[in-house]
Amino acid sequence: MPRRSPRELRAGAPGSPSALSTLLIGTCPGPPACTAVHTHLFVDGLDVITRSDRRMAGLTPGLLLRPGGPLHPADTPRTVAVAAELGPEPGPDRLTVRIRLRGGTVVWSGLMYPGADETVVEEVRFRPEQYLGEIGRAYAALRRPC
Repeated sequence: MPRRSPRELRAGAPGSPSALSTLLIGTCPGPPACTAVHTHLFVDGLDVITRSDRRMAGLTPGLLLRPGGPLHPADTPRTVAVAAELGPEPGPDRLTVRIRLRGGTVVWSGLMYPGADETVVEEVRFRPEQYLGEIGRAYAALRRPC
């Protein structure tokens, strides 16, 4: 049996170039639970924003999740701000993700966060049905009365 490189052994693992990830979106309702309304983006169960930069909080769900909004993929890649510095007023630093639709896959690139195995995740891929379904679910949840 031929020896396989560590990269080949990890292929298919979350965060590897060939694996398909799962997106889950959560929202914080704001006061009194939190200082402001913000979005949580979980990829394969990991909070991408917190793992990328603990100083950041996700931007408002109404901005990120709206139909045709910044998280919706297109054939042309675009850089999307998904989080800003915490504080009474959002700071100038932003956490960004490059989003595009490549063939039948939604691709996020420009990432730099530790994965579950502590290796750096630089790119993740999603099935469009799961990805867009989760954005739609989270947006609909914003519109439901508590």
